[in-house]
Amino acid sequence: MRLAFMGSPDFAVPALKGLMAAGHEVAAVYTQPPKPAGRGQKEQKCPVHAAAEALGLPVRTPRRLRGNGEELAYFKGLGLEAAVVAAYGLILPQDFLDAPRHGCLNIHASLLPRWRGAAPIQAAIAAGDTETGITIMQMEAGLDTGPMLLRAALPIGARDTSADLHDRLAEMGAALILRALAEAPAPVAQNEALATYAPKLTREDARLDFTRPAVALERLIRAYHPWPGALALLGDVPLKFLAAEIVPGEGIPGTILDERLTIACGEGALRPTRLQRAGRAAMSAEDFLRGFTPPPGARFY
Repeated sequence: MRLAFMGSPDFAVPALKGLMAAGHEVAAVYTQPPKPAGRGQKEQKCPVHAAAEALGLPVRTPRRLRGNGEELAYFKGLGLEAAVVAAYGLILPQDFLDAPRHGCLNIHASLLPRWRGAAPIQAAIAAGDTETGITIMQMEAGLDTGPMLLRAALPIGARDTSADLHDRLAEMGAALILRALAEAPAPVAQNEALATYAPKLTREDARLDFTRPAVALERLIRAYHPWPGALALLGDVPLKFLAAEIVPGEGIPGTILDERLTIACGEGALRPTRLQRAGRAAMSAEDFLRGFTPPPGARFY
């Protein structure tokens, strides 16, 4: 099948490689433009861009699609049977959605209609969901509102982080899009009454609020690993929480309760097991406490 592929981050790379391995003709790959990164602010290509070039595929990096008549003409001129979209990063206007003969298919990392939006993996963990999955969806103008073609579920383990689920879901999405293209399943409308949303995350979203229950904070730590990274301040020292466990304890929220860095929460207590200070390597809580002793009664904020 003659396709365009539209994706940018690591999540989308297995799907692109899978389409090529299955013999599909990828006429063009659309990705986000290179962006400055690192200390030298050298422009860096996104993972899909790099993968596409390694596969010898033509890459397009428009900064916008809406109102971009030149890009629309190019897209229409590709003679596409379908476009496959996976975390592309730009909204596709209706004229782009209508250009391929069979429309545009999206690989979405949730069991729609639950967790529409930009951060479905993080939202599922933070909410305490016991499963997530992949939905292959026929795209329309609304945000992840289109009819579903295929769904596959994946259990969420008690210790799973977003990084863990990301890699499993990326491989699942690659397999499921191949099935959707081969089988052309009948579309099924989403139940709007069950829809929930997972908005784009910012660094501020990851600040830990210790007035919340310990169980909720432990989920957030797993949900926000590796990005944006759950963060709290101990005095003027910012600490990123990479892993933690729920333990018994009570006190003023944020207060350190013992020499093992147990922290009182709104309900129960949280004990970090892996931490990272700004500009330093990640380390176990034991190693952290060898070089940094909080004063008695110190509090996290």
